[in-house]
Amino acid sequence: MATSDVGAGRRDERRDSVRLHMLAALGDDVPTTEAVGVGVQQVVAGLGAVGGTVHVRDGSGGLRLLAVAGLPRTALGAWECLRKDDPAPPARALREGGRVWQVGADPGIGAAGVLALPLLYDGAPLGALSLVMASPEEPEAYGNTLLHAVAAWIAGRLERSAPELRLPPAAVARDLGSAVERRDRMAELTVALAEAVTARDVVNVFAQRVLPPFRADGLVVQALVGDRLHVVGSVGYPQEFLNHLEGLSLRANTAAGEALRLRAPSFGESPDVFTRRHPAMRNLLAESPKRAWAFLPLVASGRSIGVCVLSFDRPSAFSEDDRTLLIALSGLMAQALERARLYDSANARAQQLQRDLLPRTLPALPAVTAAARYLPAGMDADVGGDWYDVIPLSSDRVALVIGDVMGRGISEAATMGRLRTAVRTLADMELAPAELFTRLNELVGEMGDDFYTTCLYAVHDPVAGVLSYARAGHPPLAVVRPDGTVSLPDGTPDPPLGAARPPFETHELVLPGGSLVALCTDGLVESATRDVDQGLTQFTRALTAGTARTAYFTAGAGAGAGPGSVAGADSDERRLDDLCDFVVSDLLPDSEHTGDDAALLIAHTRRTPAADIASWPLPDDPRAAGQAREHVRAQLAEWHLEDLVMTTELLVSELVGNAVRHGRGPLRLRLLRSRSLICEVYDGSPTTPRIRRAADTDEGGRGLQLVAVLADRWGARYLEGGKCIWTEQRRTADTGTATWAVNV
Repeated sequence: MATSDVGAGRRDERRDSVRLHMLAALGDDVPTTEAVGVGVQQVVAGLGAVGGTVHVRDGSGGLRLLAVAGLPRTALGAWECLRKDDPAPPARALREGGRVWQVGADPGIGAAGVLALPLLYDGAPLGALSLVMASPEEPEAYGNTLLHAVAAWIAGRLERSAPELRLPPAAVARDLGSAVERRDRMAELTVALAEAVTARDVVNVFAQRVLPPFRADGLVVQALVGDRLHVVGSVGYPQEFLNHLEGLSLRANTAAGEALRLRAPSFGESPDVFTRRHPAMRNLLAESPKRAWAFLPLVASGRSIGVCVLSFDRPSAFSEDDRTLLIALSGLMAQALERARLYDSANARAQQLQRDLLPRTLPALPAVTAAARYLPAGMDADVGGDWYDVIPLSSDRVALVIGDVMGRGISEAATMGRLRTAVRTLADMELAPAELFTRLNELVGEMGDDFYTTCLYAVHDPVAGVLSYARAGHPPLAVVRPDGTVSLPDGTPDPPLGAARPPFETHELVLPGGSLVALCTDGLVESATRDVDQGLTQFTRALTAGTARTAYFTAGAGAGAGPGSVAGADSDERRLDDLCDFVVSDLLPDSEHTGDDAALLIAHTRRTPAADIASWPLPDDPRAAGQAREHVRAQLAEWHLEDLVMTTELLVSELVGNAVRHGRGPLRLRLLRSRSLICEVYDGSPTTPRIRRAADTDEGGRGLQLVAVLADRWGARYLEGGKCIWTEQRRTADTGTATWAVNV
């Protein structure tokens, strides 16, 4: 420091000393307001401020203006009375208990900044000293000594003049501040508990708003289930200690049990006091990190529901006011906890119902690997009507379904369950998507005018590589091709089921092998801040980014694999799970606050390799059966499935014989090698094959009975030009393997 600076500093110190001596010379005969004004003048001059003020506390915890120096009082109207929570610097300093510097805090005179300091006497807040500055830069530290000395002098003068100013003395101010603070906190607690939803929310609110004003550092909340106490939440305790509390019997000689049995609070001011009252808990107390406790019974609607324990890390005395307030707070907590427990119970039942109505697991199928996500709306206990499904069909074909019943609640969830069952039943009838929707629309219409549902039903044929689908009021599906490009197929949807009039339209897409098909409900792509078009655009971007991030196609998820493969299926499922998680987190980053249920289904489709398909035309005459048997023997030998030849010949003979006898041409035989051996016989007749009971003397009528015995599954599906009768036979371990596998 330069010599001139040292000299200036010494001159400032001498001036500050003179100012403080001047204040000390002011006797009590000088009116307090005038004396405080002189003190403000000295600190204003010492720190080069424009002016200054002193505020004192009123009975409500707010501030009123007492003295002004260097400023016209008429310009300080906004500061004449300040609320406790006012953003002005004097109120902030009193509220925060320390020095406050606020740029631009103009009391009405165009000041650049205000420096405020609380006026404390014996730790009690009596008011605030404020300096109005012309510069936006905070005053340098050199003035701290004068500032704090003058503030201490003013606080002492206010304490001596408390009756004159109608200002509570320090001891009363401390109690008043505590009472006002607790009253405010209790009001805040009441509001927060009313908004708490779950039991965990209630515990968190109590910990945040009750522990600090009582200087407590521990909390345990135990719920009474039967005659045992179970911990539902805690703060400040290690898990090892909580394990000792879990499941304690109400009949055990514990402080919590006594408080519940007597429905009266119990207070332990120290370990010695506690053990004298409850000697049986000496061992448990030795492991506790706390040294004082308040045991508060939780009683709601005249019924004991649990106990709340506040604890302290040091011995603590509980005044009568403390005990009264804690008892009142425990009553608030009991009511909130009872509401939360009812919500938790209802929510658990709703979630269980939702889980029971949705598929527990998705099947691992030859032509499709799938993953799905369902996200219920926010914290609502109501269940929703969103559903999804993956349904195996004949010839390795797979149906992908997603739907959304309008509305939320048990009724809508029950409707969803009925519709999911109906779709499975209709799918088993091998109906085309448009025909299935016609039947489903009738069912929804019979439920009443208030029931509507959107739905998308798609069928993937791995042999043809075609996806056929119908869409009733539902968001479009997205296709991710193996090169990573994502598209939303064009096409206007039909109206929602229940509001539509048949016929429905069937759309067809040719899928490259290994493509992904993504289906979702509107809750995933539409919200209050995002319309459906914006949501679909983000949906496609999320799929693009997600497949790139998970390296889905570059990792070789089976772009050219056949549907009979099992190799790499687990890896494929993991990649799909990762992709689902990425898409959901991108579209619903805050899923707990969504306004609608959301469902997502992503399926990885595979095509059947040409080497696993064999097809032949057959003559429409009795020669057909013999030729079919020849084709079967040759093809199964090539596929190393010789042990299935005899059974397959019998099946083919019966199916072709029936087609010749009861149907009409053209006839065709097709074999598919997958996880099972699939035999298909096509003819041009829509006649439905039926198993009939043959009499002992009948020479025929037993063909389909034989088919039902020999095949693991069999059935018929109907085409525009006729029908297909199909059978499936399991392949045993030694019948050979397919020539392809999922690339990983």
